[in-house]
Amino acid sequence: MPADASAPPLAGLRIIEFAGIGPGPFAGMMLADMGAEIIRVERPGATSPTGQGAPELDFLARGRRSIALNMKAPGATGLALDLIEGADGLIEGFRPGVMERLGLGPEVCLARNPRLVYGRMTGWGQDGPVAQTAGHDLNYIALSGALWASGEADRAPTFPLNLLGDFGGGGMFLAFGMVTGLLKAARTGEGDVIDAAIVDGTAALMAMIYSRRAMGLWRDERAANALDGGVPWYGVYECADGGWITIGALEPQFWAVLLDRLGLSPAEMGDRADRSLWPAMREKFTTLFLSQPRDHWVARLQDTDACFAPVLSPAEAPDHPHNRARGIFSDGPAQPMPAPRFARAQTPLPAAPPCPGADSRAVLKDIGLPADKIDSLFLQGIVS
Repeated sequence: MPADASAPPLAGLRIIEFAGIGPGPFAGMMLADMGAEIIRVERPGATSPTGQGAPELDFLARGRRSIALNMKAPGATGLALDLIEGADGLIEGFRPGVMERLGLGPEVCLARNPRLVYGRMTGWGQDGPVAQTAGHDLNYIALSGALWASGEADRAPTFPLNLLGDFGGGGMFLAFGMVTGLLKAARTGEGDVIDAAIVDGTAALMAMIYSRRAMGLWRDERAANALDGGVPWYGVYECADGGWITIGALEPQFWAVLLDRLGLSPAEMGDRADRSLWPAMREKFTTLFLSQPRDHWVARLQDTDACFAPVLSPAEAPDHPHNRARGIFSDGPAQPMPAPRFARAQTPLPAAPPCPGADSRAVLKDIGLPADKIDSLFLQGIVS
């Protein structure tokens, strides 16, 4: 029987996720959003999927089932392997060697389940001189060259929240690696091990910058290039009410629209190729945009080819007409809807994140354990 084309793209796949924080759960969220069944293995006693806050508001853990497993208890490793045996994939985000010490390293798991796609999420990677040291997003993007290139001229580099490292270079690359590995396993019958490192992924995200640098089109100076705020027509400007707007009129035709909408003449602004004119151009834009509140510029520039958008706060973004029209955020406590979207496959908002261990009994029943065995696991403190 052919698969249902309207089902979520990853429906029917089961992935075991060893609970962590940040990029690993984000990769799990991406897979769950696409319909994969994700079973999170949590620590007993955890108050929420990431250890803080209300469980039902931890959006990174949405769409999962949860089993609380005490990995220090005798018999826990065998039970984890029972879960892994029937899975298509596994995600873990511990330091290199931790899963091996638990008896759940790739060799053991693949021996039990040769089709398993084993995804490993770290900051530095599984090997290398600093692989065993602690780190966070800021450290990883620093090593790739991305942090150095971000920010204003003559000031300290500015880090873009933890979007670039943890989620862009980390969780997204792990999710991509998992889907790639799952496709390979479906084709060959053989699983694989994915070494997803944030420093690797962040470097990959810098491919265009390194390309332009190799071509001699990128200066190793902050705010000196077309895409880093170096040019006056690609930047952020303050308005009279303290709000901010963005313009990105890189191409000549969009530059022409911008000037027309602002009532400025090309002759007045001068030749964009002449870098000596850039400070005067920037000053003109700065003065002009400071003369009116943000809504004035929205009314004048929105819905044109001036390459414009207001800078919205997280409180404002869900209510923007475009975001509402596309359903980018959910109602209620605003959270991003699954992305990308498909013409046929359905990707509705997954179920709310579970409390840790909420599905322990159901998960164990699904893998075929009888009720008395399940009761025994609870009594022994292996499962809670």
